[in-house]
Amino acid sequence: MKKMVRFFTLGFLLLCLGFVLFGCGDSETSGASDGGESSDDSKQKLVVGTDATYAPMEYMDKDGNIVGIDIEIVDAIARALDVEVEYKNIGWEPLFPAVDNGEVDFAVSSITITDERKESFDFTDPYYVANQVILVPEGSDTTGFEDLKEKKVSVQINTTGHVAVKELLGNTSSDIVATETMPLAINELLNGNADASVGDNSVVNAYIKNNPDVELKIIEDDSFEKEYYGLMVKKGNTEIIDLLNEGIQKIKDSGKLEEITGFKVE
Repeated sequence: MKKMVRFFTLGFLLLCLGFVLFGCGDSETSGASDGGESSDDSKQKLVVGTDATYAPMEYMDKDGNIVGIDIEIVDAIARALDVEVEYKNIGWEPLFPAVDNGEVDFAVSSITITDERKESFDFTDPYYVANQVILVPEGSDTTGFEDLKEKKVSVQINTTGHVAVKELLGNTSSDIVATETMPLAINELLNGNADASVGDNSVVNAYIKNNPDVELKIIEDDSFEKEYYGLMVKKGNTEIIDLLNEGIQKIKDSGKLEEITGFKVE
């Protein structure tokens, strides 16, 4: 009886050992699928931050998806590079610390490349050209930027439009109505809290197109310089910059960028 017990015990232990070894093999396989080295080449994924309140460049559609010209461009870059992208709608002001602290790999949000911003962040090659325009009520006597002196002007906070208006009216002027988003800035104009609004031509043109009943008109002024949008990356992250620049060049060469924007960006 003892011999039989010992024989049974030995067999049982060997059987258990087999299960343990088999289990170890399984955990290695599942570990690879959870982010470890995998036998098949999984695509690199980049997390992209944006402020989806800036139609037609980036905005939320009726199904809650982030869409727009900027998004189409990044999607085209991702396809050209064979990488995946995940979008996060962070908002304009929080976008900058999100890039700086690594919460996102880069940001796309109609971000104009400026010398001041280049002190804190790195930018890709330009992928879009824009300029500032003025939006006023149809009966306004405003004909150009200089006419905005001593008038209340609404802008989206910390945009290049905001910078331009501060240069005209003064950094601490109470006549500047700075809002979180461009749609809110236009609402301030519609509500009578501002005499004019200054913003990117793409956004203002899209607003007028989508709201044909509003009694507003667009004024262009040659004193506004052309602005170049770039993808914004954490300072010193040359790996991401080089990768994104490669993608931008690819969609320039293929004609895809011009197809999306409607004009050629050199």
